[in-house]
Amino acid sequence: MGIFYGMVARGQVVLAEFSATQTNASTISRQILERMDEAKNDSNSSFSHDRYIFHVKRTDGLTVLCMADDASGRRIPFAFLEDIHQNFVKTYGRAILSASAYAMNDEFSRVLSQQMEYFSNDPNADRLNRLKGEMSQVRSVMIDNIEKVLERGDRLALLVEKTSTMHGNSLRFKRQSRRFKNAMWWRDCKFRATSILLLLLIIAYVLLTFVCHGFFLSSCMM
Repeated sequence: MGIFYGMVARGQVVLAEFSATQTNASTISRQILERMDEAKNDSNSSFSHDRYIFHVKRTDGLTVLCMADDASGRRIPFAFLEDIHQNFVKTYGRAILSASAYAMNDEFSRVLSQQMEYFSNDPNADRLNRLKGEMSQVRSVMIDNIEKVLERGDRLALLVEKTSTMHGNSLRFKRQSRRFKNAMWWRDCKFRATSILLLLLIIAYVLLTFVCHGFFLSSCMM
């Protein structure tokens, strides 16, 4: 179980990467970057390739990617990606926006190596991630097969878990439900008020017919 490759990129510009083993992870990662280039929204995604899973986190204009074996699951790789993203942004700040390809590789590849070792082998990495709960949990991340998608020539399906979008949809649904509930309450109040008023008018008319000796109220009109 472990993480064998890590990359940080801005769009298709790779700023730093490190591979712990000889694989074609770098080539596959660039194919993923090309297919994901049109997707501007923040997202968490996973893609299968042979016996490995490529996990991708897009946040604040950066793409952080790693390759792990299937036994690693999703929790630990995405905790690694979150850690790398925060470390990278904290270290380089606004320089990220204009940095050229591999500008940070000499320094940050060592950080990638250290954190890959930590998240792959240190049991405290998983304990710490468990304590973070839902904040670091990846929801509804589905896996697509990279080779099949590339053979079809289709765009990679970015199967996204967006907490912000789900939260916004939830708020909109609550607002719409509240407006509908209020509208129905006012409609019910108006109906009841109209019914009561009509009933009072009928009762008043019936009483007048008795007092005035007839339906036309002739004795009261004189």
